[in-house]
Amino acid sequence: MDLGSFLGQAVAVFGAAVVVVLICHRLRLPSLVGMLVTGVLIGPSALRLVHDAEAIELFAEIGVVLLLFVIGLELSLDRLKEMGRPFLLGGSLQAALTLGLVAGGAVVLGAAPAQAVFFGMVVTLSSTVIVLKLLDDRRESQTPHGKVALAILLFQDFLIVPMIVLAPVLGGAVAASAGALALRFGGSLAAVALVVLAARVLMPRVLHLIVRTRSRELFVLGALAICLGMAWATHSFGFSLALGAFVAGLLVSETEYSHQVFADVAPFRDVFASVFFVSIGMLVDVAAAAERWPQVLGLAAAIVAVKALACGGAAAALRYPVRTVAAVGLGLAQIGEFAFVLMEVGRRHGLLDGDRYQLLLAAAVLTMLVTPGLTAAAPALAGAWLRRTERSPAAESGASGERSGHVVVVGFGVGGKLLARVLRETGIPYVVIELNGETVRRAAAAGEPMLYGDASSREILEHAGVARAAAVVFVITDPPAVRRAVAITRQLNPAVEIIVRTRLVQEIEDLRRLGASQVVAEEFEAAIEIFTRVLERFHVPRNVVRAQTRLLRGEGYAMLRAPSLREGVSEAVLGALAAGTTDVFRVEEGSAAAGRTLSELDLRRRCGASVIALVRGERTYPNPSAEQRLEPGDDLVLVGSHAEVDTAFSLLS
Repeated sequence: MDLGSFLGQAVAVFGAAVVVVLICHRLRLPSLVGMLVTGVLIGPSALRLVHDAEAIELFAEIGVVLLLFVIGLELSLDRLKEMGRPFLLGGSLQAALTLGLVAGGAVVLGAAPAQAVFFGMVVTLSSTVIVLKLLDDRRESQTPHGKVALAILLFQDFLIVPMIVLAPVLGGAVAASAGALALRFGGSLAAVALVVLAARVLMPRVLHLIVRTRSRELFVLGALAICLGMAWATHSFGFSLALGAFVAGLLVSETEYSHQVFADVAPFRDVFASVFFVSIGMLVDVAAAAERWPQVLGLAAAIVAVKALACGGAAAALRYPVRTVAAVGLGLAQIGEFAFVLMEVGRRHGLLDGDRYQLLLAAAVLTMLVTPGLTAAAPALAGAWLRRTERSPAAESGASGERSGHVVVVGFGVGGKLLARVLRETGIPYVVIELNGETVRRAAAAGEPMLYGDASSREILEHAGVARAAAVVFVITDPPAVRRAVAITRQLNPAVEIIVRTRLVQEIEDLRRLGASQVVAEEFEAAIEIFTRVLERFHVPRNVVRAQTRLLRGEGYAMLRAPSLREGVSEAVLGALAAGTTDVFRVEEGSAAAGRTLSELDLRRRCGASVIALVRGERTYPNPSAEQRLEPGDDLVLVGSHAEVDTAFSLLS
């Protein structure tokens, strides 16, 4: 293929991708879905804008290499330790359940054992790109289900390399004897050992030499050379390109330069990865999928059902509530992008024939396309289940003891801990509802009144005595749970004070409508804190600052959400802000004012500000004499405009 033909097809790929992704953006669909659709449309089986896919597949291979390199960068040992139980137990249980269910079903349907295991491996992998993008768009990355989903996805990413190594063994390209398997995996372990040694000894020195040049171009070239060089090296020894890229990522992640490498490689990764997803869409035979659409739909539905059961079962085994189980199960119910890499490996080694490959490929793309809808439906499905299974309030009467007039704190993160500490020190009774079992165990051992459970459950709220509480405070980052819990709390106690913390501006009106008494928006509170400190810097009187703050917080931050900042601000406050001010300056040891008289300082002439009072110890001297000599510890009361008082502070200091 000549250069002109290649450039024409490249323009078709990127031009069509821009158009389709723009449409997906308007429809609030992930860009990855747009890439897949682009590939289907321009591929050989549809519009045929790209008819020679060999060059595109080459770029796609580079995209896979860079994707795995970045995964290696992110999968540092420290991050794996943070995941802990959800990563090890949740990830391994999900993989075992999916692999077992799919392989068992495939054997029943007549597949050979090796093929059945391979099918299970393909279906085990979910889409890290799609799930994390959806969680980020919905602001749910820090929710319980977001954290569990991330842990399971990382575990799946860690399985990619062993699966790629095992695929040739299942296909018969490598002898399936115990010795051959041991040699195959022993080589992988040896490679990992070499990575650890290089990361600890060699790589920091190499990168340090590059960094010392202070050349951005050299640093980027060095990062790409490490990634592609390791991929080429492992490929030369009979392993996959993906294994080498993953190893390179792990190697660099152990150095202090990993974050900059990630920042420099990410743009290349995104471009090539986009081409990869387009190339996946191009592989779909539209005519064959249309001809066998009942089988495609049936297989896609079966995959979604099995994945939802396995992923949800893993979350349930970690003792998460129904809502989290539903969100994790449906959110991870698709086949992931790296499954396509694995499918290609399986096709090369005879584990997938042409018909099965196309059937599985079309079903996998379909599971990706329905993921946004499944994710959006998870809270509603969980809520319907809870409404059917929860017992009535009367069935739990008296379950919460004689507690009344107390505060119910929902969440024991930073905000919950601070609130509990203040309540404890002031003698106000309280109880904490927390969903993290380990947190509950540690806090209860320290003497905190803890209640394990999901605050969006009516039963749990009744156990906490919400019906007799004086106030309920929500300090959790889980918008769907908070909305449901606020509504239930208001039903149980129409008179209770409900205070909610939210990160989302658009949540304010909904929460107030559901029954929240006060909604504290983190973004607005940060803005108020910033403007308060700015005004203090310019010596605006504290009473004026407090008045302005009350106006800003009034009516659910209505003023801050208004198009004009002046809307709702009284002319009196605006006048006070523009007029003069009064402030107090403390004379410190060594300051320019110490030991000098007011006449020597001559503030009125030099800056326009006046000293109207002097406070020394317990005595106040109104309108002090110009010959009054100042001493360390004196407080001077100054009056003037903002600029005059600010200049006076500089002169006195």
